[in-house]
Amino acid sequence: MNITQETNEQIAKDGYIYDFISGEQVKATPEEVEAVQIFSKQLVEDYGYSKSQIQTRPQYRVKSSPSDLSKSYPLDIIVFLNDKKIDENEYIIVECKKKTRNDGMTQLRDYMKFSNAYIGVWFNGEERIFIKKIEKEGKVYFEEIPNIPNKGQRLEDIGKFKRKDLKPTHNLKIIFNSIRNHLAGNATGTGRDEIIAQQLINLIFCKIYDERFTKLDDNVSFRVGIDEDKKVVKKRIEEIFEKVKSKYSEVIEVADNITLDAASIKYVVGELQNFSLIESERDIIADAFETFIGYSLKGAQGQFFTPRNVIKLMVEIINPQPNELLIDPACGTGGFLVESLRHIWKVLDKQAEEYGWSELALKEEKISSAIKCIKGLEKDDFLSKVAKAYMAILGDGKGGIFCEDSLLKPNDWKPTTRQHINLDKFDVLLANPPFGKDIKVKGEEKLKQFDLAYNWKKEIDIFSKTNKIKKEETIQILFIERSLKLLKDGGRMGIVLPETFFHAPKSRYVLHYMLKDNNVTWMLDLPHNTFRPHNNAKCVVIILEKSRPQQEYINMAVAEEIGHDHQGKEIYRWDYIKKETNKNVLWDDIPSILQEVKNDKFEKYVFKVKSQSALSKNILVPRYYWQNKIKEIENIAEKQNLKLVPIKELLKKGIITSFDGHGSPPAEYKGKGEIPYIRVKDIVNWEVYKDPTAKITTEIYLEKKGKNKDLEAGDVVYVRRGSYRIGSVAMVSPFDKEALYTREILVLRVTNKENEYGLNSYYLLYLLSHRLTHLQAKNKILIETTLPNIADRWKELMLPIDKNPENRTAISKKVKEVITSKWQAIEKIDNLKQELGDLVT
Repeated sequence: MNITQETNEQIAKDGYIYDFISGEQVKATPEEVEAVQIFSKQLVEDYGYSKSQIQTRPQYRVKSSPSDLSKSYPLDIIVFLNDKKIDENEYIIVECKKKTRNDGMTQLRDYMKFSNAYIGVWFNGEERIFIKKIEKEGKVYFEEIPNIPNKGQRLEDIGKFKRKDLKPTHNLKIIFNSIRNHLAGNATGTGRDEIIAQQLINLIFCKIYDERFTKLDDNVSFRVGIDEDKKVVKKRIEEIFEKVKSKYSEVIEVADNITLDAASIKYVVGELQNFSLIESERDIIADAFETFIGYSLKGAQGQFFTPRNVIKLMVEIINPQPNELLIDPACGTGGFLVESLRHIWKVLDKQAEEYGWSELALKEEKISSAIKCIKGLEKDDFLSKVAKAYMAILGDGKGGIFCEDSLLKPNDWKPTTRQHINLDKFDVLLANPPFGKDIKVKGEEKLKQFDLAYNWKKEIDIFSKTNKIKKEETIQILFIERSLKLLKDGGRMGIVLPETFFHAPKSRYVLHYMLKDNNVTWMLDLPHNTFRPHNNAKCVVIILEKSRPQQEYINMAVAEEIGHDHQGKEIYRWDYIKKETNKNVLWDDIPSILQEVKNDKFEKYVFKVKSQSALSKNILVPRYYWQNKIKEIENIAEKQNLKLVPIKELLKKGIITSFDGHGSPPAEYKGKGEIPYIRVKDIVNWEVYKDPTAKITTEIYLEKKGKNKDLEAGDVVYVRRGSYRIGSVAMVSPFDKEALYTREILVLRVTNKENEYGLNSYYLLYLLSHRLTHLQAKNKILIETTLPNIADRWKELMLPIDKNPENRTAISKKVKEVITSKWQAIEKIDNLKQELGDLVT
């Protein structure tokens, strides 16, 4: 996200942005970023006012009282009647607040009271209120109005629109957000987001219908006048809705009604009436629509949006063509279908130019592709309605969406569904099926149609299906099979799946089923934060061709970040060299991958891997093979005079040895003895923490420890499994030897201290903690269900050993001093406990 002045490409200094109107650098306060700059753009782009008649910086001032000659009130935004910014021309005052501030209306009225402006706007980035000033018999009154006039309109002209007067908007997301927040706080009887969303869909269809079936020189019916009674507005909209139900019977049922109260309907109509939805940019409509509908999706059944940039990347690679049949069997709100339709339309635009089609011919081709080629199945009635509305807005392809359970036997689908959707029929399938260990499919009748609903056995490296059917199966596994069955031979599938399917031994039979007789063309590694905070699954995209021989190389791509953290907050690119964050660049790698794919120029994020190599390792997770990241690490190491030495080389030379932790005691024995039980969470800050609630008896310790796994002081313990803790290390002290360590903790011991690398326990502790070691580990740590695990891949890590022996010695000495001082402190505490009595510390 580069925040630049419109007239140049300079980056604003840290903590500042360029003001949209004046071009001056202003502090990037929440109020400025979330409200002032957003509404300034709307005034210009949506309402048609010129920058020359708007003032933001320096702030224009108005009187706080009739006698205030100094004009002490500074305004966020003021619009003048023309370019002359004088008292007589004061027209519209805009008071802005940050999102968490709901005050300001009193201030706005005060500003207007002692100025010539008679129109006001209150805006906090999420909700807008429009008011007008009325002066009568020496008193000043204020009244809410539906919207503000466009440039050249009078106040009394609001709501008097001819169809040809409606203009596309560039800021519909803001408008939809304002509508949602207003309805959530003010609508009577419709507080639930799903109900609000459904009502908005109904009103959107009224708006679309009115735009499509009103002649250019006729007045639109979807409008509200400046002093029009809300009941009159509601009646007019309800009349449109009756026509909508007849026209869009596939989406709107006869029993559906507009249940919003009259005041809320008036508000929504006022917000939307200035603009043309059907002529607005498709991306803007989709963005706004998803923003609004997103509030109503909680993810309980795996319902959440696939980020738009991921969808675009998958569609670009799959490259659907006109006349190809395309389906999403878990279409949700229709994101894949809409993006595919856009892609097909771009292809048609090129064909129209090449073959000299008329505009009418092109339009017919586009509508035909939407109606004939794009299909979707969605089990949830509400989501299927959303998808139909979405497709109706963008291309009238609503008839291809069916409310149906994709996993039912196809013969049990409704007759209309069976007319359009059959197995072995589709050229292209794109999907992000619902997933989660708690979303199970049950029932023998439903399960027995799927091979993957049976138990599978492995003989050597071959998997085969048994005759024993399971009692239940996770929904995503069955979706894999159904998706493949929907495709014709040669058909292309792009599907988002949890990473565990592409490496974990427990899921290997599923991978075997997916790969058998099919050609894997692409693997896309998505960041763990992709679906957070709604869903914690770490996912990978597989793209393959059905019933085609495996090609020699598999194309792969890795995105490290996707623009937001696990809480959904924006994140900015980290510079590994400068060790700082560039706050002007959003850290989202997907656009860079998309660019490399489009240009067929694999540079950083995109690469090729020998299919034989990847398939023989049973690992299809792209970052594991990401050599460009290793090259980056090697370059940093070279600049810092470091030599990267693989751990497996140190093991092979006998410089170090390793063994697993002991295991876990039965839960009922924890807290019953004096021997510490050490878990993953207990390895922190180079220390082994002894949780008193987890101590076990000596008998259980000896039983679980077994032989040849005694620890020594100076051993280094390394966490190799567990959320966020992999790579944490500690040195075993003389007080930590007699303890039971969980199997997720690896023990490393320097056995040959006279070695060519000057490696001892202290230097090993330092090297395992080094940033370059942890950067490598990111590529080796793979996710099993939701738990990260480096397994035996820790042996592939390369330790950044300093080439200068003197530096190695100095580092070891410093680490030894720190560790020794810690041990001495522990010893003093133990001595004090013995001296002063039975202390609990």
